[in-house]
Amino acid sequence: MNRVLVVSATAAEAAHVPPALPLVVTGMGKVAAAAATARALASYDDLDGLTVVNLGTAGALRPGLTGLFEAGAVLNHDLSADAVRALGHDPQERLVVGKSDVVLATGDVFVTDPAVRDALAAQAHLVDMEGYAVAWAALRAGVPVRLVKHVSDEADESALDWPSTVAASARFLGDWLEREL
Repeated sequence: MNRVLVVSATAAEAAHVPPALPLVVTGMGKVAAAAATARALASYDDLDGLTVVNLGTAGALRPGLTGLFEAGAVLNHDLSADAVRALGHDPQERLVVGKSDVVLATGDVFVTDPAVRDALAAQAHLVDMEGYAVAWAALRAGVPVRLVKHVSDEADESALDWPSTVAASARFLGDWLEREL
């Protein structure tokens, strides 16, 4: 990887990003993530050789998922894709970003309801609130993207304890950057 732009939703998730790497903290949610990523990419004179690395936490949608994962595909899970298709447009609700079998579902819904989690688990392994938006903005700019997520909760009521788990996740994410870059 020649050049990298690290994108993270919160400063807490990016706490261990090496200071020499360019970092964008987007804020939570798809709109904030897409806008901040697009703005950052627009500031480059030359995107050649650049890769966007989206680091963050995610909820596990399936039992036994712990640790760090790199997603190979990402879904925009709270989009009415069938309705958009019925109107004659391609909603592009699934983006392929790598070779991994891990699927990340992204939405503006903070998943704490086991019924919502179980429904999402039929399509994905992990859930977050920014990955799809970062990937969409990067791919629209012609820049490859890597979605690297550390499981912070089980996408249930434990997700509300995210402030106490994010520091540990940030360490794993920072260690991954040190190893991979």
